[in-house]
Amino acid sequence: MGLLPPRFLAAASLCKSSRGRFKRGGMWEVRLPQMSRAWVTSIAFLDLQGYSEQHWECSVISSCVLPFFVFCPIMQGSKLEIPLWLAKGLYDKRRILSVELPKVYKESWRTVFNADASVVDLHKLGPYYYGFGSQLLNFDNPENIELAQSILQTFIGRFRHIMDSSQNTFNEDTSALVARLDELERALFQTGQKGLQDFQCWEMGQASQITISSLIQNYKKRKFTDVDS
Repeated sequence: MGLLPPRFLAAASLCKSSRGRFKRGGMWEVRLPQMSRAWVTSIAFLDLQGYSEQHWECSVISSCVLPFFVFCPIMQGSKLEIPLWLAKGLYDKRRILSVELPKVYKESWRTVFNADASVVDLHKLGPYYYGFGSQLLNFDNPENIELAQSILQTFIGRFRHIMDSSQNTFNEDTSALVARLDELERALFQTGQKGLQDFQCWEMGQASQITISSLIQNYKKRKFTDVDS
């Protein structure tokens, strides 16, 4: 047990206090208790991606017995909901589980997105729709090609509307519009509004003094160093 990564030890201790119940067909379902999910979220900061889609849970099915969870051994065919970073770690190293696509990424919702993605409340369905969906492509799934195309086309279909709105709603209440956006889309919207604000300040002569780019300054320093040497 001492040789296992800290993440696995943390997950094992959580399993000790998890609630489980038998489902039809003898499948054992384990869900983390609500009071422990905040701790799971804090552990997700260990991931290089930081606090983002990595702490979201995904449903997985074990392909073999997982004896290293000593407090509650997980049998083959068990269905669990675990953080994305933990699922990736178990899958990348040993291929000991498979991941089920959340309903928002399944064929029924992909059909909705393909019809008209701009009318969908993406934040309600999943605030990290693009990031989480892209991470799901790391798992072998027969629907990966369709999923990747759906995510890309959804972004393309919504991007123009988002940027047009960011350029035409300056100094207006945009809370209703932003509330329907994925976190990535919100960042793009804010970037568009910031660009418009900077341009208007420049037109009115309120822009700050133009300075040399730090990239150019560093290039000149390296050039002078090469000449001196």
